Amino acid sequence: MIRATVIERFAIAVASTLLALLIGAVIVGASGYDAVGFVYALVYGAAGNISNIAFTLRQSTMLILTGVAVAVAFRAGVFNIGVQGQFIVGGFATVLTVLALAPVLPGGIVGGVILMLLGTIAAIAVGGAYAALPGLMKAYSGANEVITTIMLNFIASGVVYFIIDAYLRPAGTSAPNTESLPEYVSLPGFAFGSSSFSVIGLAIALLAAVAVYVVMDRTRIGYDLVTSGHQQSAATYSGVDSKRTIVTTMTFSGMVAGLAGAMFAVMILGYYSDPNTFPTFGFDAIAVSLLAANNPLGVIPAGLLFGGLDAGGQYIGFTLDVPAELVDGVIGLIVLFVAAPELFRMSARRLGLGGDEQ
Repeated sequence: MIRATVIERFAIAVASTLLALLIGAVIVGASGYDAVGFVYALVYGAAGNISNIAFTLRQSTMLILTGVAVAVAFRAGVFNIGVQGQFIVGGFATVLTVLALAPVLPGGIVGGVILMLLGTIAAIAVGGAYAALPGLMKAYSGANEVITTIMLNFIASGVVYFIIDAYLRPAGTSAPNTESLPEYVSLPGFAFGSSSFSVIGLAIALLAAVAVYVVMDRTRIGYDLVTSGHQQSAATYSGVDSKRTIVTTMTFSGMVAGLAGAMFAVMILGYYSDPNTFPTFGFDAIAVSLLAANNPLGVIPAGLLFGGLDAGGQYIGFTLDVPAELVDGVIGLIVLFVAAPELFRMSARRLGLGGDEQ
């Protein structure tokens, strides 16, 4: 595995997926359900028509952005389990910014673009600031970032819900929602004709992944972040302020998570509601990043895979009477089979087996 070329690794991933589908079909059939119909629905739900493809790409867009946010921290040796919370506060900042500035800025396409840019900047800033909190606690007080980031997820959901329900809910409504964003504050849905997916949103996610890869692998700042996370004593000896770089790593990760929140608010929701009902993109992103070996570019195909599995799984839930637990089990089996070759590859590299990596 450690000497496998890119083409060989891709072929192995495809074979692993097909084998997992075969075993999953056997399990479904042994459970008394239509195995062929199950596999067909999973594939059709992910890519059966334009509408399904749009939904797959919508989910993939969010998983790519949140996956990159996780990869930034994990690659630098810091465990940011709080991407969901940073994603929530980032999207909330976008909605607040747009609703506050819409009355004083011109309408139309120009005003919409300006509002989306300002809302995105606000999301990136707030998401980065929220992630900096556990970074500061880890760097200067030794607090475990896994615990602090998990706690901050719940704090983000609770506080945002309280603010929306108490102060931002339109009069005469019972649902904890904000006002809707102006109609001109949206991404165009051309190519797929979906009101909740835009090719521009996917392009932003892809550009973000490439930009983060360049920063982490091709710049001195990225080298310092990775070195400080994995070899703090060596980084300190070479003149790097390891504590500052830990905070920088978390901030950088939170900024990408905030960007994901802005995309969710503008492209998908068009308003803001109870964060406790949001999809768990920030948690699913952990698996996406690990499957990609914490490589920002590897997050792209991993995000597409998870997006397709999510879309296919939801389609099965709508069309078949297969229990949700069985669907999740088969999807988990697919993820396990796809991840297993990379696990062997990483293990061989750590154990010094297989010779030089190509």
